[in-house]
Amino acid sequence: MRETLERRIDQALSRMPADLVIRNARILDLVTGELRAGDIAICGDRIVGTLDTYSGVREIDAKGRIAVPGFIDSHVHCESTLVTPGEFDRCVLPRGTTTAICDPHEICNVLGQEGLQYFLNSAMGTVMDLRVQLSSCVPATNLETSGARLTVHDLAPHRHHPKVIGLAEFMNVPGVLNKDPECLDKLAAFEGQHIDGHAPLLSGKSLNAYLACGVRNCHETTNINEGREKLSKGMQVLIREGTVSKDLAALAPLISEFTSPFLGFCTDDRNPLDIFEEGHLDCLVRRAIALAAPVAAVYRTASWSAARGFGLTDRGLVAPGYLADILLLDDLETCAVSMVLRRGREITAESFENRSLPVPHGENSMRLARVSARQFAVLASGPSAPVIGIIPGKILTEHLQASLIYRDGERHADPANDLLKICIVERHGRNGNIGRGFVKGFGLRHGALASSVGHDSHNVCVVGSNNEDMALAVNRLVELGGGFVAVQGGAVRAELALPFAGLMSLNTFEDVRHKLEALRAAVRAMGCPLPDPFLQLAFLQLPVIPHLKITDFGMVDVDRFELIEV
Repeated sequence: MRETLERRIDQALSRMPADLVIRNARILDLVTGELRAGDIAICGDRIVGTLDTYSGVREIDAKGRIAVPGFIDSHVHCESTLVTPGEFDRCVLPRGTTTAICDPHEICNVLGQEGLQYFLNSAMGTVMDLRVQLSSCVPATNLETSGARLTVHDLAPHRHHPKVIGLAEFMNVPGVLNKDPECLDKLAAFEGQHIDGHAPLLSGKSLNAYLACGVRNCHETTNINEGREKLSKGMQVLIREGTVSKDLAALAPLISEFTSPFLGFCTDDRNPLDIFEEGHLDCLVRRAIALAAPVAAVYRTASWSAARGFGLTDRGLVAPGYLADILLLDDLETCAVSMVLRRGREITAESFENRSLPVPHGENSMRLARVSARQFAVLASGPSAPVIGIIPGKILTEHLQASLIYRDGERHADPANDLLKICIVERHGRNGNIGRGFVKGFGLRHGALASSVGHDSHNVCVVGSNNEDMALAVNRLVELGGGFVAVQGGAVRAELALPFAGLMSLNTFEDVRHKLEALRAAVRAMGCPLPDPFLQLAFLQLPVIPHLKITDFGMVDVDRFELIEV
């Protein structure tokens, strides 16, 4: 280390040429908001000089482009990009995301310790800095059937892993407030380390109690007043813009020069098709600026603020002593990323060729037998039933009541009024449960959609206009080993296989993108207006997000945190 320090000193003082110099750049100063001209000198993986003139062994002519720090995705589930961590790396790093804070609780809810270890091993091999938060809620609640359980004794041995920051999003808010022993054991074990929050619509004394347990941030903030209260109580607000959850328009007014140090950006769940068409963190930066947020405050939120929130004090500025994670932009307001440097090395296609990544396992996670159409029948004593109401662009749902078609002692879907049947089929080989209910907002007139991606326990979710197409869709999922399936008129119209834990493809992100394009076209032809109906479907079995959800146990009133009669 001493030799490294000596080299940095000598290169910073121009006693010897820097390893790399970026010439003719304009640096966005995230302290003052000004653009400053000058060279950037890099020794190894560190910046050693700015705002001066340097010579280098290697030199890059920035040609007046703007240098900003690499972006940090402050909360992401790589599994929800439908590709492995290695493909996530290859997909988002060239777009400027140099660091990502991931929670692997999707794969952990299917594979447990095996899934967690796979992510830890993957993080050691990616080119980007992939940090891992230890999944705190496996299973997420006691109102669903998960494929695994991780106790505090499973998590604690990983506390000091070089890629671990702390404890991942603590979703079981009722468990915390009601002093559930297992919840408190986990919080106590990680006291003093970083603990991620998950507190949709939490406020008042309940928010106070939650924060008093050491929780530091929340990515589930969806309205401006909620955001202001959380910020005022010292909670870092991570502004999310994913494929389904789009909170940036509502929260952009929070971003100012004063508040930006207490913010961050995250994608949470964003698929490769959206990343290809819109971008990753660069998309959030563009949109925030277009929504009139101050430019420098936006870039600070995307980098320095996120880094500080997670204790990553070695990155987030283009300044001496910081990691040389640098983006060169053609334009500041449109965030046109021209070049990415990670640890002082330019990112090219060749950057990903010699990575040491683990071999995926868990390709036999669909442990359920074939289903029959009759298993989806909803026996009832009358037509009136609770209905999940989809809110486009949100994972929050409405708790509706509707009168359904009723005959022969059964409630039936009513696609003419956008009332479809929804069922959750337990797929981990635990109990064979099927939860049954109804949903409004998919717009399908005929057919069915089925998915093995269902937050957070990842049972099979199927929505449809008729039992026969629903059964065909589920049975095709079993044959694929998991994934997405669209069925209409007794035939499969489109599909995407996700055989790795029923969550991820083993193919490239480019291949997944093309399959998603075909799926999107097929589902739109079936009458569904939602931009990504499969991810929307995945969130309908998330019983920690208000207001009405469904699991393999049945319909869940999230506000009361209990099952309800249907």
